[in-house]
Amino acid sequence: MLAKTKTKPTTAEKPEKPAAPVTPITKVVITPPNFARATVRIVGTAPYVQNRMSQHSITKMVETQKEGTLQKRGKRKRPPKDFEAAYKGAMHIAAGANWYGIPCSAIRAAMISACRTVDFAMTRAKLFIFVEPDGFDSVDRQPLIRLEGEPREFMMAVRLASGTTDIASRPMFEEWSANVRLKWDADALSTTDIVNLLSRAGVHVGIGAGRPDSRESAGMGFGTFEIQN
Repeated sequence: MLAKTKTKPTTAEKPEKPAAPVTPITKVVITPPNFARATVRIVGTAPYVQNRMSQHSITKMVETQKEGTLQKRGKRKRPPKDFEAAYKGAMHIAAGANWYGIPCSAIRAAMISACRTVDFAMTRAKLFIFVEPDGFDSVDRQPLIRLEGEPREFMMAVRLASGTTDIASRPMFEEWSANVRLKWDADALSTTDIVNLLSRAGVHVGIGAGRPDSRESAGMGFGTFEIQN
């Protein structure tokens, strides 16, 4: 009689895991910049009020910061205000050319802000839209567009960061115009898009102090403009 032999049960082999799908390599094609340019004439439909920080204010602020917090002790009373100097100091005047200017950033910011009226991403507009300068500010070197018009002194009440009210003397251009040299990404926006966006910026946003799209208030109706055909 044969002896029974015990056999170990075989372990079932585990099925192999399917190989992970191979992600195909996508070729990225980057085209060169394709910018278009156009000059568009704008005409003010409301007074334009400028508010550049004067060289005097810049110098005073630098001196105060150099002195640090100790300068607050025994601080003297406010000296008499020179309204004429404040009025002239708030102007944008081109270096070496002696003409009044509008900051290119004011027009560009207005166009970017106006993108909200057409549901176009402002972050994209920052990359697509530019304003080319005619000169640079004599004080802070801001790029400027040449402004056609003559200013007059304008007194207006302003609220300071401290919450107090002050009287500011600023240049007001009651009748004004300018030729705006625009540059934009033609792969993203057409000429019609750019002109219409500038037109919307003139109606909805405006430029300068008291504009409809002011950060601090609803504005005073200043700084609006339209496109002259």
